[in-house]
Parts: sequence; structure tokens; C-alpha cells
Amino acid sequence: MKANRLIYLPLGGAGEIGMNAYVYGYGPEDKERLILVDLGVTFPDMDTTPGVDLIMPDISWLEARKDRLEAIFITHAHEDHIGAVAHYWSRFKCPVYARRFTATIGRLKFDEHGHPKDAITVVEARPDVVKAGPFDVQFVPVSHSVPESSALIIDTEAGRIVHSGDFKLDASPLVGEAWDPDMFQAIARERPVKALMCDSTNVFSLHAGRSESTLREPLRDLIKSQRGMVVATTFASNVARLKSLAEAAVAADRTVCLLGRAMRRMVTAAEQSGVLKDFPKTVSPEEAQDIPRGNLMLIVTGSQGERRAASAQLSRGKYLGLEMKEGDTFLFSSKTIPGNERGVISIMNAFSEMGVNIVDDSGGLYHVSGHANRPDLETVHRVLNPEIVIPMHGEHRHLREHARIAMAAGRVSDVVTNGMMIDLTGDQPEVAEYIETGRTYLDGSVMIGSRDGVVRDRIRMVLNGQVMVTLLLDEADEPLGDAWVEVKGLPEKGRTGAVLAETLEADLTEFVDRAGKKVLKDDAKLDEAVRRVVRQICMEEIGKKPEVTVVVSRLTDG
Repeated sequence: MKANRLIYLPLGGAGEIGMNAYVYGYGPEDKERLILVDLGVTFPDMDTTPGVDLIMPDISWLEARKDRLEAIFITHAHEDHIGAVAHYWSRFKCPVYARRFTATIGRLKFDEHGHPKDAITVVEARPDVVKAGPFDVQFVPVSHSVPESSALIIDTEAGRIVHSGDFKLDASPLVGEAWDPDMFQAIARERPVKALMCDSTNVFSLHAGRSESTLREPLRDLIKSQRGMVVATTFASNVARLKSLAEAAVAADRTVCLLGRAMRRMVTAAEQSGVLKDFPKTVSPEEAQDIPRGNLMLIVTGSQGERRAASAQLSRGKYLGLEMKEGDTFLFSSKTIPGNERGVISIMNAFSEMGVNIVDDSGGLYHVSGHANRPDLETVHRVLNPEIVIPMHGEHRHLREHARIAMAAGRVSDVVTNGMMIDLTGDQPEVAEYIETGRTYLDGSVMIGSRDGVVRDRIRMVLNGQVMVTLLLDEADEPLGDAWVEVKGLPEKGRTGAVLAETLEADLTEFVDRAGKKVLKDDAKLDEAVRRVVRQICMEEIGKKPEVTVVVSRLTDG
């Protein structure tokens, strides 16, 4: 009988920020019972994934072993940790465990997908234990930028793992639970921590993290000093920030209006789950139109420049009857995630053209991160005193730096990226296997693989344009009439000044008329030859080789 082993396999979130999915297994080799921690999404961009709605981890490896999957555990309600659960649950149909607020958000998603809401079980915080096969799992409250975030204690016969989730050390987070060093010391005392899988997002920030409570006064002072309408945007899930902004508005004698479905849903879920109390009264967009601008504050979605969110809609003009005017103020109470700068700057410029005053967090007054900075990571290392530190939740440079810090303190550490299965049974982490991992795209309402060619073809069409050629042949494989060409995404006229489509039609008609029977009878050869002619002409006329679609219609006696 093979000895049991303890394995760790990230399918997403290790070597990138977002799309978190971490598999743990315990049992005989290749027969381990498995649990999955988080199943999140990341978001597309027009440069690399045009038209895609969401990006999710490739779960093929796990789906092939779904009979061994005991449960899914969700650490918190951010989309990069919970966003793919409803999309994938029907493939597993296993229990899902989460704390109350996270479960509330998850159940809303399950309801939208037609899944049973009771598939998600609400779990209380430590000392309650969830038994999932050979795993005993506890949810440990941590501070983050969304309520009821949790680290996980994962106990097996091979040792104790602490999976940090996303966290910060905040003694007064306003909404949600504070950092409790005594609890983490107790976790380390009651059983040695074999491995700490730890958030690496802010490993390059050298100062200790700041509390959410430090923003209350600066926000109040800013909003009190404004004369026109004030609009603020932040992450919809940052319920503590929403409350701070709303309370600052009330202190400045302003009525609050929430704009954006995600924001309203988060506040409702937080109130229903009991984590948010005494949130100031809000009004609807229709009611807001009757309130003097100097007594109104909008809190809106779209802090990352999303085109369909409320911030972008306001930057383009009226939205739900409300509009920005000269002398108003727009506050970004958020940090721009790398990759989103273009969209955010576009919104800023649009507001600037309207005469709106723009306030961002360049001075550090109006936003604090939800992730632990380097000194905070070092504190957690000391408190838990793990044998092994495995960095997660970060790009490769974050993971490498985090591992370097752990090793400098005399701890065993290694850089583990997506697809690396690590055996944690011994004193040193060892690579057991490399798993092929990738991405799955939600494209409209359909799931497609990142290697299926759909998005690749779309990018090619975006970059090079498209030419569609239609040819009509009779039953004797003789051409009937001229070639017909439709051009999309290309200049109307080429270098010679002639209309490109007409040039293509003339040259293709000439080519078909002189083509031999051998080519005209074979669709594949005709397709290849036409493509070659089109690309050659386009290269001469416009300096591009477009994507070419050839349609050959053949008349028959029937």
C-alpha cells in the first residue's frame, strides 16, 4: 500500500493576481481525496481578450477527478475568489462552504444560474470545524477589504496548513473583524504549522499597512469642503469604505445615492448577513434629481474604468437622469489595478473637459489597501512560525520576493506557480508533477478554451481586417459571373487610389477565369489559391495581410 501524501496544486492565482483556485489533496498517491479553496475569475482586456466577458481557470484536471473532490471552500466574496463557482458548480455538484456574507453573495450567483442555493453551506468561524474527507477545516476571521474574509486552517494527519486568503493587519477595520494576534498565536500553539500559503500582493510595500479607520477624517474634511455635487467611486465590495463615504456625506449635510447594481447588491447582502449596521439612508436616482447639487453625494461603481459601470456612464453624459457639471467633484477612493490605467485616465479626462474637479489617491489620503505589506507578512511569519512558507496570490516577482524574505529568516520556502503539484509530506516541498493549466473564457453565454482559436482569430481580425470572397461555379466547375468581395476593417482605397474591393474583385475574377480544372474542382486548393491572391494584392495596396474567408457555391442539376 502506498503511503499517504499531502499535496498542494494551484490552478490559478500563483504567478498572477486574480483567478484564484488552489487544490489540496491527502491520501495514497494518485488517489488523494481533494478539496478546492476558492474558484475565482479575472477580467479581460481589449488587447489580449477582445469581446471576452470573464476569464476562469482551466479545471480539466480537477474535473477528471471530481469523484475525489470532497468540497469547495470560499475564503471571501471578491470576484477573483468566488466569481467562477456558479459557472462551474454543475460540473462538480459538491458541497460549498463559506461564511455568512460570502454565502449570501454566492447564493445570489447560484440563483442567477439556476443552481440550488442550499448547495452553499454557511459556516461559523473557528472553533467550528468542517470535516471533508481526511481534512478538518476551520475558518479564521481576518481583515480585508470585504466583510467576513477568512484564512483557513486545513488539518490532516500529515500536518497543519494555514491558507491565509487575502488579508491585512487592521486593528480597527470599521466593518468586519479585526486582526487578532492572540488567535493566531493560539493556532500555532495548539499544533505546529507545517506550511503557510500566504498572500503576496503587497510584498514590495515596505511600510506597515494602514487601517481603514484612518480614512474617516480625511474623507469627511474633503467632502465638507466641496460646493457642488460630490461623486465618489470605490470597489463595490469594500463595504467599510462605502460606509465611511456615506457617513462623511451625512456629516456634510448631503443625501446619499448609490449608483450601480453591484454596489447596491453588496450593501443589501452586508445588511442581510448582519455585517453592516446603521448604514445611512439612501435615495433612488429618481429622488436624487430633486435634491440640490450641494446637498447630494453619489457613490458609484466603476473605480477601474469599466465601460459599462456608473463612473464611465457619467463621464459620457447623463446617466439615470443625473449628470456631472462644472464645479462638481469626482473622488477616486481606490487604487488603480495595473492594466486598468487607460480606462481610468479616459474617465478622468472626460470629467476634466466638463470642468469637474478630480481627486485621486495619489497622496494616500483616501484609500488603503486590503492586503498585508511586507512588515505585516513578516509579523504573520513570526506569529505562526511555519516550517514552510509557500507564497501565493501574486505575480512571479511577488512570489519570488516573498520566498526570499521567508528564507532570509531561516524558513523553508519555494516559488510555486500554477500547475506545479507540490508534495508537502516531508521537511522540504518537492515537485511531484507538472499539470497543464490554462484559462477558460466566458464568451457571451458560452465557455471556450483559450487555445480554441476563437479569440486568436478575433485578434487577427482586429489587427488585420477581414476580406470575404464569394465565388459561384456551375456544374462543370466553370465560373459564373465575377468574384464578389466584401471588405471589413480595411481602408476603402489602396495605394494606387483604386477602391480596394473593386481591385480585388477584378484580379480575382481574372485569376478564376484562367485557373485550371484541377484547382477549380478542389475546394481546398481553390480556397488556398484565393487566399494567397487576396493577401498578395492587399499587401501591395495597403501593406496588410487580412484574414480571408472564401465561400464557394456550386450549382448542381438538382
